[in-house]
Amino acid sequence: MSMEIFHGTTILALRVKDTVVVAGDGQVTLGTIVTKHKAKKVRRIYNDKIITGFAGATADALTLSEKLEEKLERYNGSLTRACVELARDWRTDKYLRRLEAMMIAADSEKTYLLSGNGDVIEPDDGVISIGSGSISAQSAAIALLENTKLTPRQIVEKSMKIAGDLCIYTNHHVTIEEIRNETPI
Repeated sequence: MSMEIFHGTTILALRVKDTVVVAGDGQVTLGTIVTKHKAKKVRRIYNDKIITGFAGATADALTLSEKLEEKLERYNGSLTRACVELARDWRTDKYLRRLEAMMIAADSEKTYLLSGNGDVIEPDDGVISIGSGSISAQSAAIALLENTKLTPRQIVEKSMKIAGDLCIYTNHHVTIEEIRNETPI
């Protein structure tokens, strides 16, 4: 089973020790035309404790974000439980099954990729991405993480620039959100 790649965005999440950084580009493409350059596809929810980034149809992604927030309220901010319940609903609900989007959600401790196939994936190495430029962004982040002393934010910035340079559906107007875990690991 292959993972569907949505054109029109790149979302990258990087977790290193006590920091998680999530970034998304701002380009919105309708067919072969760029219709917006500064869309915000990464945002904070649940009292600014959770960062989400989405790829796919905007209305569908916003619906998923709202559903995730409802689950977070229901499960007292437990990102793991909220993501599992959302993925279950997404896969089984007749209306939600039609949504065409993917999402990354991160808090101070966990990072997950959610899909309509019922996937809730936590990356092994702290790096995960979605969207049309995801392979470029994720590859760059892994290489920079393993071979430089850059900060997590600097790695994400450089990786998103590389993705924007290579992917025609990704631009250089990037939104970045960061959470630091104040509790020592």
